Amino acid sequence: MPIIKPVFTAVATAPVSTGGAIATTVAPATTRFFATITAGMIGATETTVPAASFVDDADAPVVALPTLTATDSSNFYINGVIQQSSLFTLTTASLVIASIDITPGVPVVIEITDFSGTTSIIATQPTISAPTVTIIT
Repeated sequence: MPIIKPVFTAVATAPVSTGGAIATTVAPATTRFFATITAGMIGATETTVPAASFVDDADAPVVALPTLTATDSSNFYINGVIQQSSLFTLTTASLVIASIDITPGVPVVIEITDFSGTTSIIATQPTISAPTVTIIT
C-alpha cells in the first residue's frame, strides 16, 4: 500500500511594521589647532610640528595635542588644503607629517570633531503585526 500524505494549500501575509519613532541627537564638538611651519621642523624624511608650536581657537598656547578616540573624526590642512590622513601621525607631543615638501611659513591646521555626544533611542516602539496563515484545504 502506498504512503498517504495530506496536501494543504495555504496563503500567508507578511508581518507589517507601523509607527515607532527614533530620536537621534548629534552634538559634535569641534576643536582646531593652528601652527606655522619653520625650517627647524623639516627633517631629512619627515616634518615634525611640536605640540607647543600650536595655538587653539582662542589663540591660547597648546601644551599637548589631544589623543584621538573612536568617536573622533580628524582633518589635516596644509596651506588651507585638506590632506590625506594617512600622511599624518598625531600624538600628544607632536604632529608628524610624512613629507619634507613643505615651505617654511606655511600654516598647518588640525581639526578634530568629537561625536561622543551622539545618541539614538527608540522613542516609540513600533507595532508589528503577526503574519496570518489561512489553510484553504
